[in-house]
Amino acid sequence: MQGPRPVVLSGPSGAGKSTLIKKLFKDYENIFGFSVSHTTRQPRPGEVNGKDYHFVTREEMKKEIDAGEFIEHAEFSGNMYGTSKRAVQAVQAKNQICILDIDIQGVKNIKKTDLNPIYISVQPPSIDVLEKRLRDRQTETEESLQKRLTAARVDLELSKEPGLFDLVIINDDLEKAYSELKEQLLKEIQKAQESRKS
Repeated sequence: MQGPRPVVLSGPSGAGKSTLIKKLFKDYENIFGFSVSHTTRQPRPGEVNGKDYHFVTREEMKKEIDAGEFIEHAEFSGNMYGTSKRAVQAVQAKNQICILDIDIQGVKNIKKTDLNPIYISVQPPSIDVLEKRLRDRQTETEESLQKRLTAARVDLELSKEPGLFDLVIINDDLEKAYSELKEQLLKEIQKAQESRKS
């Protein structure tokens, strides 16, 4: 794998990963790239195949997973999601730092590959704060909210495993969390910037 090291960002839904990722993309245009995940779910209105997700059938996805084409994959609410090696290589080929937004099971799967990313966990200050954030979004039914909170508890418990992450960010204050994230990625950002000049 050529190019800058990819970055694996993990953490429960509502911890603030997407917000942090958006800030990185805004501040460092063309330095970061997203690997486009595969999913077997139906596109939502406005989603574009190949941009938001690679929308595939369950058969197609299973075949590629069996062939070893996926770095990680998981099943969530009856749909399969995953990251293919090709998707990451496509970003690295542009000399960009590939950002992978992945759940804790995915992190453990990637540990078994030769990807060698930087592992970062973004966590809420507490489950109560997380619950408030998810409720404030008003996008969840009570049932799906409880599901997410249960998943978050498991996620936070599993992420305590020593050596799993290079950095754990407690996202209590967004600016502080963002500067911690930037500091951890500075070396790779500089590498990517240098290679763009040459």
